[in-house]
Amino acid sequence: MGLLAACALMGFASAFALAASASGTDTGTTVTTTEPPPPTTEPPPTEPPPTTPTPPSYPREPHIAAGVTIGHVPVGGLTYDRASQKVESAFARPLVLVVSPTRKIRLAPDDVGARPNVQKAVSRARYSRPGARIPLDVEVSRARIRGYLERLGGELDREPVDARLVLRGARPHATRSVEGRHLKILVNARRVRIALKRNVRLPISLAFDLLKPKVAEDSLGPAVVIFRDSKKLFLYVDARLVRWFRIATGQASYPTPVGEFEIVIKERNPWWNPPPSDWARGESPVPPGPGNPLGTRWMGISAQYVGIHGTPDAASIGYSASHGCIRMRIPDAEWLFQRVKIGTPVFILSR
Repeated sequence: MGLLAACALMGFASAFALAASASGTDTGTTVTTTEPPPPTTEPPPTEPPPTTPTPPSYPREPHIAAGVTIGHVPVGGLTYDRASQKVESAFARPLVLVVSPTRKIRLAPDDVGARPNVQKAVSRARYSRPGARIPLDVEVSRARIRGYLERLGGELDREPVDARLVLRGARPHATRSVEGRHLKILVNARRVRIALKRNVRLPISLAFDLLKPKVAEDSLGPAVVIFRDSKKLFLYVDARLVRWFRIATGQASYPTPVGEFEIVIKERNPWWNPPPSDWARGESPVPPGPGNPLGTRWMGISAQYVGIHGTPDAASIGYSASHGCIRMRIPDAEWLFQRVKIGTPVFILSR
């Protein structure tokens, strides 16, 4: 009992001492002073610096993969719209048709109704791997290409020109022969169609069938030149003089015509039939044989009722004695007959 009381007393004393120490009490009077807080200086408010507005960001327009081509046109790295424009522009270029080294014709694809499917090709290019080669589908009209070439052939086709003998002064000279040509419609239509289908614009050399002339300069053959007033006949072969003869020509009232003619008929041992002229009125036909006015050979020319022939009247040679024909001695006429042909030119001059 006494022990418990002592412990309680000791705890009370400890608590009292602790309280006194915490309150700052001592033996004097307790004075409490309050000091004002130190003054504080706050900076004035500032405005934030101006800022540049950031533009809105849009999604990047897609581009075609690098190295892609459409119908031989490079479109890699281009947008779809730019690629379409480039392909359309490339396809619209004209084809160059080469007629000769000095003449070329330009053919626009639209002139023959060619239409490229650019949208389809660009759509394929959008999903193609780098370096892909995309074909360009082109719609072409075979009928329009053929029609165009047929019209063009009407302008370009030409007939061959034969060489012929013309008189220059008193001598025959050869003119040059010229090849003809005919445009090959089917061959050229195929070339144009392939160029359009493949979108290729290399020059296209037009193909022609060459038409050879029937007569070339080195195969002109004979020509006869007659000097009416001089009473001479000259035979030329390939424009070179071979032989000349004395002849008789027409009387003043029946002159031998002057001009360019050709031999149109040849007869051996001919009949003489009276022409419908006043001087022959009442005459009868004369059969072949001695005394025939035409001798043994007749070479009729393209002047009516006029020809070159032999004559039994050799004494008339060198004179104006006939009714328009050209008379020769019978042996001379037979020699000439062997060396001329139908179509041989005959030039008759008044000299």
